[in-house]
Amino acid sequence: MENYTYNSFMLQLEGLNVSKDSIYPLFLFFFFSYLFIMVANLGIAVIIFTDKSLHQPMYLLFCNLPFNDILGNSILVPRLLIDMLRPQSERFITYYECVVQAFTTHMFGTTSHTVLMIMAFDRYVAICNPLRYATIMTNKMVIKLTVSAWGVAFVLVGILLGLTIRLNTCRTLITNPYCDNASLFKLSCESVFINNFYGLTFTVVLFTASIGSIVLTYTKITVVCLTSKNKSLNSKALTTCSTHLVIYLVMVFNGMSAIALHRFPQYSDYRKLCTILFHIIPGSLNPIIYGVQSKEIQKFLSKLFKSKKIFPSV
Repeated sequence: MENYTYNSFMLQLEGLNVSKDSIYPLFLFFFFSYLFIMVANLGIAVIIFTDKSLHQPMYLLFCNLPFNDILGNSILVPRLLIDMLRPQSERFITYYECVVQAFTTHMFGTTSHTVLMIMAFDRYVAICNPLRYATIMTNKMVIKLTVSAWGVAFVLVGILLGLTIRLNTCRTLITNPYCDNASLFKLSCESVFINNFYGLTFTVVLFTASIGSIVLTYTKITVVCLTSKNKSLNSKALTTCSTHLVIYLVMVFNGMSAIALHRFPQYSDYRKLCTILFHIIPGSLNPIIYGVQSKEIQKFLSKLFKSKKIFPSV
């Protein structure tokens, strides 16, 4: 018979099940990935806010991604690194800390979708209505889109976690390397039908809206490019839209892989690793992809490095 501990303040994290030989290589990989995420995302955000030529709607909306990547990884990775060096019997976390981590984790995933959706809208206006772009994509519109992206995510995730924290807990083991909504409501011995129903509806609505908006936007952009003889417009569309699309596909592939692995309990260790990589891979690739594709950012960096080379000889 299972022993129950009701509404325990302290919970235990199962963590990653890795061999002793793999702990330190994996630790170093996560550690340096986190350092790179922090440096690269902070760097690209500083570049955009510093260089006035980058004060364009496309780059200002993109700044939501570095902030989201920094927030999502900072809540997850440092705690994960500490737990990797501890034996499983000492991986404790308070219930309230677990709720905060779960909320931030789901905010990260949801905001990744909503931010890329508003970026798709920006690209649609720029390519399909270039003459009206300046009047539509004003500073007020950028602020409205940003607030909407974060606001919608906050409400959806708030309801998701609100339904979970109402439940009484009777278990203390989190069978994951970090806290998420499913791990929290599985601690309860009460009915979680509403949680499962809302969670499924939430996932379906988010993915349908996200994929639907991207497909619709890029279909219209493709039609405009195919019917237009303006080579400059087509080149601009190819450069900016390919960057956005690559970032979106990387995020969706990581998310779908984690969801698919839930169906195979025998691969639970791979699922755990995949959920961590869902945070790390997009956070690492986003600044690289935008940095490589953006001519404006390349120009800023080339000026910066040239000035540093000149300065010592002066």
